[in-house]
Amino acid sequence: MPGAWIWVARSGNMGRVFCVGGNWKCNGTKASIAALCNDLQGDAVDAASCEVVCFPPFIYGTYARELLREDFQMGVQNCWIGKGGAFTGEISADMIVDVGFGWACLGHSERRHLPQIKESDETIATKTKYALDAGLKVMFCIGELLEEREAGLTNSVNERQLKALADIISDWSNVVIAYEPVWAIGTGKVATPDQAQETHAAIRDWLAKAVSTEVAESTRILYGGSVSASNCVELAKKPDIDGFLVGGASLKKDFLTIVDSYKQK
Repeated sequence: MPGAWIWVARSGNMGRVFCVGGNWKCNGTKASIAALCNDLQGDAVDAASCEVVCFPPFIYGTYARELLREDFQMGVQNCWIGKGGAFTGEISADMIVDVGFGWACLGHSERRHLPQIKESDETIATKTKYALDAGLKVMFCIGELLEEREAGLTNSVNERQLKALADIISDWSNVVIAYEPVWAIGTGKVATPDQAQETHAAIRDWLAKAVSTEVAESTRILYGGSVSASNCVELAKKPDIDGFLVGGASLKKDFLTIVDSYKQK
């Protein structure tokens, strides 16, 4: 029964492995990446309880992999919508797999909303499907603008972005959803733990209705948007928050504190 499902979802994380992504965006030099990788050394993360993925700029990917601790996985910040070919400047999912990276971060708000890029829901869904079919795991980003939240459209925006993907895939086992309210990315503003939990719960409810209860129960939903060492613990305690996608703080030693918040589960 739907009501029974909702009660179970709120009672715990149903065995979902905590996940923390570090999106380095368009930042870094060889020197700064070497320093960061050194700062991020520490005790090994319990792989049964937490998965950590770093997303460096394409050009520094192999260099970062050589220096980054082995228990942190590697991903890329974008990929092409399909197979390689005469697409100057693009990188295909097949190439990403070929160099040994396991993840792609797709649909980030900066790619959805920056006027120089403006990727559509359909474009993001198409590249996500191709990446999944190529064998990558995908951190699939969704989230609303400030004016959309103020207009009460948070859930409808998230559902629209998710529906574009649900329309073309059936296997969600390698999809991790990252909910990032656009108004909280890089602004210092952050959704309160209760606001984040409410939205994550709504996303999970939508998955149950639109896809299946099994997918809703097993799919990890991360929170992103000015996540920091000071707010991660309270956010991590919420039952439908399964980890974080971190921007600016992933370029600091504070990232280790955010990773350690998995212990709150």
